[in-house]
Amino acid sequence: MKNRRFRVILVAIAVLLCIPLIAMQFSEEVTWTLSDFVIAGILLLATGIAIEIVARNVKDKRARIGMITGTLVILFLVWAELAVGVFGTPFTGS
Repeated sequence: MKNRRFRVILVAIAVLLCIPLIAMQFSEEVTWTLSDFVIAGILLLATGIAIEIVARNVKDKRARIGMITGTLVILFLVWAELAVGVFGTPFTGS
C-alpha cells in the first residue's frame, strides 16, 4: 500500500510537469528551462512526501486537514515567489 501511494505521487508530479511542457509547444509565453522543471519537481515531490507523512502519522482528522492545508499554502506561496516575486526576495522569477 505504501509503494502504491508513492507511485501515485510520482505519477501526479509527472502529469503536473507535463502541463507546462505541452504549453511550451503551443505558446511563446510559457518558457521553462530545465532548472524550472527540476525545481518544480523538487517542490512537488517534497510537498507530496510531506502530505503523505502527515496522512500516515496524524490521527486527528482536523489536525490532519489543517497540516495538509498549511503544507499546500506553503507550496503555493513558494511557487508564487519563484514565479513572480510576491515578497521581493532575491529568488524572484521576474
